Amino acid sequence: MSVTLKRIAKECGYSVTTVSRALAGYDDVNETTRQRILEVAHNLGYQPNLVARQLQGQRTFTIGIITPPQIHHHEDDFFSLLIKGVNYAAAQYHYDLLISSRFPGTEEMDTYRRIVGGNRVDGMIVARTYQDDPRITYLQSIEHPFVVAGRSAPDLPSDFPYIDADSRVGVQMLVRHFIHYGHRHIGLILPPESVAFTAYRHAGYRYAFQDAGLTYHPEYVATGDLGEAGGYEAACTLLDRTPELTAIVACNDLMAFGAMAAVHARGRRIGEDVAVGGFDDIPAAQHAMPPLTTVRQPIYEIGERLTEMLVRIIADEPPAETQILIEPALIVRASSGQPRPQ
Repeated sequence: MSVTLKRIAKECGYSVTTVSRALAGYDDVNETTRQRILEVAHNLGYQPNLVARQLQGQRTFTIGIITPPQIHHHEDDFFSLLIKGVNYAAAQYHYDLLISSRFPGTEEMDTYRRIVGGNRVDGMIVARTYQDDPRITYLQSIEHPFVVAGRSAPDLPSDFPYIDADSRVGVQMLVRHFIHYGHRHIGLILPPESVAFTAYRHAGYRYAFQDAGLTYHPEYVATGDLGEAGGYEAACTLLDRTPELTAIVACNDLMAFGAMAAVHARGRRIGEDVAVGGFDDIPAAQHAMPPLTTVRQPIYEIGERLTEMLVRIIADEPPAETQILIEPALIVRASSGQPRPQ
C-alpha cells in the first residue's frame, strides 16, 4: 500500500498543505516542523524521489482565477472584492494566486486550457457563471479541482461545488421594499440571458409582484450589458417606453448607476420622481449621488470561503457542504426616496 501525503499528515498532526510544502522544501515551514515531517515520511517508507516527482507534476501551491477585462470606471469593484477575499484566504493556506483577465468566450477558454493544461495551478475559481458554461464543462471533463462563485441557471444542474448569494430572494426583497414605499410601476433591468443569475433575479421580481397581488408587465423589463452603459441604455428604453414608471430595479450596482444617469438625463429626480435600486453593494454604492439602495451580497467573504473549500478539495479533504447558498441583505439608502401616499 503506497504512503500518501494524507497519511503522513495524520501521523504527524499537520495539515496536508504543510506536509506538502515541507517535503517540497518551501522556506515558510520552520525547520523543526520540516524535520518532524521528514522523519515521519521516512519511517513510513515514503520515497523522497517519488515525492519530488509527484509534487513537481501535480502540486504548484497556486490557485487561478480569470475575470473579464475592466474597461469602465467602477467595473472592477465586484471582482476586486472577490479577488481580495480569495487572496487573503490563499495566503493563510500558503497558496499563491494566479490572476488573468480575458474576455468571455474563445479567448478565456484558450487561457483556461493553457493554465490548467500546463499544470500551472492546483485548482481554479470560476467567477460568474453562464448558461451551459464551457469552463465548468472543461474542468469537469479533465477532473481538475475547481469551485464556482455562482450556480447554473435554474433549468440546469449545479453538479459542482459553489457558493452563491440567493439572487431570487435578493431581488424579491428589493421589489417588496419599493412596493411597501407605495410604488406599483416598477421597471427591471436584466443582464443578457446567457448570465446564469439573470433567471433567478427575474424570478424574484415576478414573485414579488405575485405576492403583492400586482400584475406583471413584460414591457416594464429591459435588457442591457452588465455595466453602467448597459444600465443607462436599458433605463432610457424603459423611461421612454413606459413613462409611468416610478421605480427601477437594476440587477447589479453598475447597471443601477447607469439607470440613475438616465433618470437625471430625462430631467427627473432620483428618489423623488424615480426610485432606483441595485444589487451587490459594491463600495461605490454608498458614495453615489444619492447613495444607492441595493442588495448586499458578502463578496469578500464568498471569495474567502471559496478558497478554503478549494484548498480542502485539492488536499482530498472536501468539506461536508460544497454547495452553499447565502441569503443577501437589503440596504436602504437615499435613492429609495420617501414612502409615497397610498
